[in-house]
Amino acid sequence: MATYPQRMHTALDTTDARGLAEFYRELLGLRYRDGDEPPADGTTDDADWLVLVDDAGHRQLAIAQVDELPAATWPEPGVPKQMHLDYAVQSVDELHHHRQRAEALGATLLLDRTSEDSEPLYVLADPAGHPFCLLVGVV
Repeated sequence: MATYPQRMHTALDTTDARGLAEFYRELLGLRYRDGDEPPADGTTDDADWLVLVDDAGHRQLAIAQVDELPAATWPEPGVPKQMHLDYAVQSVDELHHHRQRAEALGATLLLDRTSEDSEPLYVLADPAGHPFCLLVGVV
């Protein structure tokens, strides 16, 4: 039986990672992944990647800090929507296999970070140019 990558979470870029994470945490009734909670002393933090999970612990959203992000003007032309999808596989072998499959289907490799043991991943662009990640991880 063939295995396929599974959506890990949707990742949103923002210039205020904690602020956007708090918005979605409250709006959707989510909680932080262990270790991503705000500092207990109320100080501001410099978090650059936060993950929100549901009550069962399943990843729902990841919030990524970026330096600049023009506001989307969609549906008007100018600045398109800004997000990407993360897809998890269970092993490095599967990671390589699904990269090859994606490229055969028309994807383009943007970044190869498979040499990092902590979270090997590929960033690819779909045929329309939308980035997505394939990584070894747990859904």
